[in-house]
Amino acid sequence: MIDPFGREVSYLRVSVTDRCDFRCVYCMSENMTFLPKADVLSLEELDRLCSAFVRKGVKKLRITGGEPLVRRNILSLFRNLSRHLISGDLKELTLTTNASQLMKVASELVDCGIKRINVSMDSLDADKFRELTRWGDLGQVREGIRAARDAGLAIKINVVALRNFNDDEIEPLIRWCGDEGHDMTLIETMPLGDIGGDRAGQYLALSEVRERLEQTFTFTDLDYKSGGPARYVEVKETGRKLGFITPLTHNFCEGCNRVRLTCTGTLYMCLGQDDAADLRAPLRASEADEVVDAAIDAAIARKPKGHDFVIDRDNGGPALARHMNVTGG
Repeated sequence: MIDPFGREVSYLRVSVTDRCDFRCVYCMSENMTFLPKADVLSLEELDRLCSAFVRKGVKKLRITGGEPLVRRNILSLFRNLSRHLISGDLKELTLTTNASQLMKVASELVDCGIKRINVSMDSLDADKFRELTRWGDLGQVREGIRAARDAGLAIKINVVALRNFNDDEIEPLIRWCGDEGHDMTLIETMPLGDIGGDRAGQYLALSEVRERLEQTFTFTDLDYKSGGPARYVEVKETGRKLGFITPLTHNFCEGCNRVRLTCTGTLYMCLGQDDAADLRAPLRASEADEVVDAAIDAAIARKPKGHDFVIDRDNGGPALARHMNVTGG
């Protein structure tokens, strides 16, 4: 699949649910209204759509939510999709999780061919973690991370940088990741959805963070690419990789190879644009692959050059109305 700007689309992020057992302050409001079951694709429908994208050249599938592991019977989807790893048509199957459920499923994920995962964890302080996630238990998350590591999964820790909240924890998090053997990625808060608070007050530019970190750590820029938008350095003091995802201070769209499928079958060709394609209707209208394939082709032909992320600094509002849990990041 080649978009209008000559970029090959080889990475699909799939939200399997909009539900989550946390309510992170930069992602959702505390009292969310979730989708009715009838609107959500079945696991069989998700398998069919993912397989269509693999057939058309996607090499990396990332399963997201909400929190993907709260979806009932989600391991059956991983097991079914693993056939594409066995055939060689898919190079990587992975997921992003808050780790709350990892204790139960880590070894089964490995059995499905998953080799590495991303874990969202923005603080090492239990009280701050609870405040940030509203409902989260840091101890449970840490146990899940240990279970995943013991099962043989490589782990990357995702940290959303928030001004006046966890900006003083970034250095300790880098050191903790070094001690535990994890890579880490820092992410600027993305202006998606009404979170019941001030977006502008949360925003912390990673250019500012990097400048401060370089007073303590020695960074070497790397050509390493994980398939996503992060730019990586090696941290000499820990020997681990540190990534920076900067949707606001440095547009990363020039090499975009990604599209995002929601749990309702809506395909977003860009996280930062509202244009989307409905794949649920053609999926349910016909068992013929040609109908879905044509809908995918038409959507890729509309993939924009880049996003328009900006925080409304006058009102502290989001760039887009939909919440992060809708598209899974």
